[in-house]
Amino acid sequence: MIEILMPALSPTMEEGKLARWRIGMGDTVRPGDLIAEIETDKATMDVEAVDAGVVTELLVPEGAEGVKVNTPIARLSGEDSGSAPPALKAEAPKAEAPKAEAAKPAAAEPAPVAEAAPAVQTSAAQAPAAQSNGERVFASPLARRIAEQKGLDLTKVAGSGPHGRIIKRDVDGATPSAKAPAAATGAPAPARQVQSLAQMGIPDGTYDLIPLDGMKKTVARRMTDSFRDVPHFPLTIDLEIDALLAARAKINAMLEKQGVKVSVNDLVLKAAAVALKRVPEANASYSPEGIAMHHNADIAMAVAIDGGLITPIIRKCETKGLAQIAVEAKDLAERARTRKLKPEEFQGGTFSVSNLGMFGIKSFNSIINEPQGAILSVGVGEQRPVVKNGELTIATVMSVTLTCDHRVVDGAIGARWLQAFKALIEDPLGLAL
Repeated sequence: MIEILMPALSPTMEEGKLARWRIGMGDTVRPGDLIAEIETDKATMDVEAVDAGVVTELLVPEGAEGVKVNTPIARLSGEDSGSAPPALKAEAPKAEAPKAEAAKPAAAEPAPVAEAAPAVQTSAAQAPAAQSNGERVFASPLARRIAEQKGLDLTKVAGSGPHGRIIKRDVDGATPSAKAPAAATGAPAPARQVQSLAQMGIPDGTYDLIPLDGMKKTVARRMTDSFRDVPHFPLTIDLEIDALLAARAKINAMLEKQGVKVSVNDLVLKAAAVALKRVPEANASYSPEGIAMHHNADIAMAVAIDGGLITPIIRKCETKGLAQIAVEAKDLAERARTRKLKPEEFQGGTFSVSNLGMFGIKSFNSIINEPQGAILSVGVGEQRPVVKNGELTIATVMSVTLTCDHRVVDGAIGARWLQAFKALIEDPLGLAL
């Protein structure tokens, strides 16, 4: 008997949600076959089998949240490497099904067996797509989301991925000839009562309670720990960005034929990385064993997604040109919003940039993303009156705030970094050096 355990998909993962089974009772599994879709606090990832065998038990139902790492989620019996992988099967497996379901093909009903943990009802959107002949449809999570948005019936789409799996390019070019069956909608869930709110004078029935998912819980815990435990302070400075905007217009004119468009945020990312190389003391992290002085400027950029925030990272940002940064930043942001980032693409980083300028926010202070030593908060660029050579004039001004971990980036280091950053923003030719 082989147990399949809830995998740790990142060094900090403690629990996750088993969003979807890719296998059913009686299926033959080979190493490398996709067996489940797991949602962590930051991403949705496919999990592959390590061992070979026949599925005898599914111990955790689809949709179950808070499944602890290393908890058994399924069991395999024996090794049957001669059988075809599930995606290639033409008929249902012949393994014995539970008595109550003896008349149904096992592959058409990958639900947990009776001995499984307490059942969690799954919606039609969570269940694997099924063809009319009972054979399951294999598709990537992103392809399923796109198909749902476009109203595609996945049973009508031919897959070009491994073992005929439907992937993004298959649904991108497909047209909704027949819509997939709509998900069943039951009665709305009754409002949950919260004793702590009632004790503070907020009566039950006057609000709707939205349960915290894994991302919300993790962000809440990490931000609370950082704000409480890290001795932090802000430094704010105003930057004139007219030269930066003019340089951006010229750069984009040069890149127009390549289909690449550089944003102000891309220029900020590059300037932050170059400033970290000019003031390396700011590119540091605190640890009880000592101060880690980082060799590269790995810049994390804050991206808002449904249900929380994630910080994909531009690795070795100081070594990359603006066109490369623009392409990479756009790709990371798009995949962040569909929760398809790999753990190494959002874990780590040596410095963060959070930009709320597009929302018209003038200035703000961010919470440090440990173990990074600082985070830069970027406000809106707007025309303001300024005094130059004793005369009042108008300039496009942007306020930025550097929040520093005083254990590694004290006031003098933070001020020197802001000076270097200001010089690069106000004279962007320095970014080319």
